[in-house]
Amino acid sequence: MDAVLTTGASKGIGYSAAHYLANRGYRSLGTVRSEEAAARLRHAGIEPVVMDVTDPASISRAAEEIERSLEGTPLRALVNNAGVLAAGPIELADLEEARAVFEVNFFGALAVTQAFLPLLRASGGRVINMSSLSGRFAFPFVGIYAATKHALEASSDALRRELVRAGVDVILIEPGSIQTPIWDNLENLDLNRFRGTEYEQLMPVIRKIAVRGGRNGLPVDRVSRAVYRAVSSRRPPARIPVVASRPRWMLQRMLPARLWDRLIGRLLARIDSGDEVESPFS
Repeated sequence: MDAVLTTGASKGIGYSAAHYLANRGYRSLGTVRSEEAAARLRHAGIEPVVMDVTDPASISRAAEEIERSLEGTPLRALVNNAGVLAAGPIELADLEEARAVFEVNFFGALAVTQAFLPLLRASGGRVINMSSLSGRFAFPFVGIYAATKHALEASSDALRRELVRAGVDVILIEPGSIQTPIWDNLENLDLNRFRGTEYEQLMPVIRKIAVRGGRNGLPVDRVSRAVYRAVSSRRPPARIPVVASRPRWMLQRMLPARLWDRLIGRLLARIDSGDEVESPFS
C-alpha cells in the first residue's frame, strides 16, 4: 500500500483530499499543527504528522519520523496543500504580512518538497502542488495571494523539467471557487485598515461578492478527485484545473489582458455606483 503525504490537512481541501485517498486504499498521512487536529485525522483513518511548513526544524523532524514509519513503504506522492489567503489592494499591503503569506504558500511548499524529494526519488513518486486559478490569472484584491501561486506555478514547471531524468513528476492542481472554511476567514477579515482610503467603500462589497461566490462554488470533493487523479493516473496532465465550466475558463484565459482591464474597470465602476453585481470569475 503506497503512502501519500498531504500538508495542511486539518480542514478544507487538505482534509478532504487526505480522507479521499485513505478511502481509496492509500496510506494517507496528513500534516497538522495541533494535537486536537491530529485526533480528528486519526478518527478519519488519516495518520497525523505534526509539522509547521514555515519551521525548518519541524520539517526535518517530520521527514525523519515519516521515513522511519514508512519502513520501506513507497511514498507515492507529496501533496503541498498548506496555504493561507491574503486579501486587499496591493497599494495598502502590509509587507511583513505579505512575506508571511509567501513563507507558507511558496517557501513552505519549497522547503517540504526539498525535504521529501529523497523518498520520492527512491519511489519514482510525484509532487502535487495545490495552486489556484489565481496562479495563472491575477484577480484584483488578492494580488499577494496570486503572486504566491504564480511563483508556485513557475517553480513547479522548472522542477518538473529538472526531475525528468529522476522519474519524479510534478503536477499542479488549480481550483477555482471551492466550498471550504476559507470563506469564513475572508468574511471575518478586518476592514478597518481601509478606512479613510479610496478603497473604504469598495472593499466590503468586494468581500461580499467573493464570499458569496466561494460559498456557491464547487464542492470540495471535486478537488479531492483531482488530487486522486494526479496521484493514481499513469500519465496525469501537468495541470488539472478544477472549475465549474472548463470552456468558460479557457475563454477567460484567451481574452487579452487589456480587455480584462477594461471589463474589470467597468465592474468596479458599477460597484462604486451601488449596483448589485456578480463576480465574473468561477
